[in-house]
Amino acid sequence: MSYTNERRDNDQWSGESKNGPSDNDREYAAGPPGMDPDGVIESNWDIIVDNFDDMNLKEELLRGIYAYGFEKPSTIQQRAILPCVKGHDVIAQAQSGTGKTATFSISILEKIDTSLNECQALILAPTRELAVQIQKVVIALGDFMNAQCHACIGGTNVRDDMRKLEQGAHVVVGTPGRVFDMMSRNALRSKHIKLFVLDEADEMLSRGFKDQIHDVFKLLPPEVQVILLSATMPTDVLEVSMCFMRDPIRILVKKEELTLEGIKQFFIYIEREDWKLDTLCDLYGTLSITQAVIFCNTRRKVDWLTENMHRKDFTVSAMHGDMEQRERDVIMRLFRTGSSRVLITTDLLARGIDVQQVSLVINYDLPSNRENYIHRIGRGGRFGRKGVAINFVTAEDKRTLKDIEQFYNTRIDEMPMNVADLI
Repeated sequence: MSYTNERRDNDQWSGESKNGPSDNDREYAAGPPGMDPDGVIESNWDIIVDNFDDMNLKEELLRGIYAYGFEKPSTIQQRAILPCVKGHDVIAQAQSGTGKTATFSISILEKIDTSLNECQALILAPTRELAVQIQKVVIALGDFMNAQCHACIGGTNVRDDMRKLEQGAHVVVGTPGRVFDMMSRNALRSKHIKLFVLDEADEMLSRGFKDQIHDVFKLLPPEVQVILLSATMPTDVLEVSMCFMRDPIRILVKKEELTLEGIKQFFIYIEREDWKLDTLCDLYGTLSITQAVIFCNTRRKVDWLTENMHRKDFTVSAMHGDMEQRERDVIMRLFRTGSSRVLITTDLLARGIDVQQVSLVINYDLPSNRENYIHRIGRGGRFGRKGVAINFVTAEDKRTLKDIEQFYNTRIDEMPMNVADLI
């Protein structure tokens, strides 16, 4: 399937033609103009709409936005909703917690025709949890429009999926493998799809979904509008954007404007790794007055910490990628409803899970990748809400902590005695 020269031929996935790189490819080797593989996008769109009423949205959609609790659009929503609604391809670089999900959900809901019982928008996400989270946002915002949204994810019954898709859903959100499977079986029909969204594109490509994304894209109508969201802009993401997008609008939400504002960040210096457990137990009374997420770097550490906390009679739940999907769903539901108050997890949860009540995040281990710091502590205090992050720091971690402070241009102080008053 080939496109006009506005959108590259799908066979040129790698950025090179079959006969080797063309002059055009060489010119693009450092990324398209205004983009930098190190993660900087210069925006080429300067219209800002600072309230939802001025966006000319459907009345029922506006009702859904206000009922959801939004009062004023976030930085990215002020910039990105309009070009998305106008039909432009859009690349937005913004971290989690800045209102990205609502940005593309609002744009999709504005553009679909709910009287047509066919899939009109397809959203791909890297994890099942994020796909379910997006589904909830679309359904909530589209409540007064009666918009149907189905989550198409692995770990669920294939027949159930096929049946639901046959019944029709205006919006489908899913993980690449299951979505491609449903399209291959013709259970998910692509004829009416006019919007294709890649959420957390950097994370998705680092998980090796590139070929599956390409396979899905090949089955979409040639004139499909593409919206790509990514926290960072590695070469992989730029390559994908060049393959898929026509002259995209580029929007950058700068690091300084992100969710670190409003989040008080502290560290506790702990001389030895094996003293962290006692420190956490001392803090437990403070944790359980709110809802807290505790991050560890490995699945094994999550299991070890959970077991040791249980042994000391502390109530905690745990979640990581080795668990069955059904088990993960139950744990997440208990945490969302507040039945479980302290959740120990890996970075699987660090992107895309919005639990409104979380006001405390503890990094039992500092993240091995500094980009994940914002994703983790962005769980608390999302969208301008207040939150507290506490980092456990051993002698080996001091340099990493410094690096995080410099990278985010932020300050992490030693934890005060009255931390409970701050939560």
